Amino acid sequence: MSGDESPEGRAGAGGSTSRSLLADARRADPTAWERMVRLYAPLVASWCRRWGVAEQDIADVLQDVFSSVAGHLDRFRKERPTDTFRGWLSTIAHNKARDYFRRRAGEPAAAGGTEAAMNLQQIADPAAVGEPEEGTDDVLLDELLRKALSTIRGEFHERTWQAFWGVVVDGRTAGDVAADLDMRPGAVRVAKSRVLLRLRRELGD
Repeated sequence: MSGDESPEGRAGAGGSTSRSLLADARRADPTAWERMVRLYAPLVASWCRRWGVAEQDIADVLQDVFSSVAGHLDRFRKERPTDTFRGWLSTIAHNKARDYFRRRAGEPAAAGGTEAAMNLQQIADPAAVGEPEEGTDDVLLDELLRKALSTIRGEFHERTWQAFWGVVVDGRTAGDVAADLDMRPGAVRVAKSRVLLRLRRELGD
């Protein structure tokens, strides 16, 4: 294998790196589930806060969300380019938040029933809440990407990683990065594509 190639596809500490996060999760791989929760729980918690879930109840809603994900993961399919795991997860979280407010709405008013009923009415209206707006979770999405990149970092040769980083993160041209790393511009583009493909697999998309 040349120095321009990535070792992607070789077995790593967490198992085969050629499978996606979702493929491993469907196999009930505990490591995959741990990675999934670590990556996505902060984002789901942010959605819950936006929808009005009480802070002390967010952990319970998170448990409901990921239990549902575990039970229905086989149903997720990328049939269109717009089908993403994050969008599918958002739909599940939205439904579990509605369930939460339905339960709360049945409680006495002193325990939050009236407020819960109002929140339920709002969250049931797609025009009022709907999917999380583009850009509203930028900080959390950046953190999600940082965690995913940290997880896959060790699967690539240093020069492959530097080529990817120079083009994608630093925004430099493939030619400039190639000159610095003594690589061909085509090899830099291949390195970028390999890391991005692995990143998408790690994120389930």
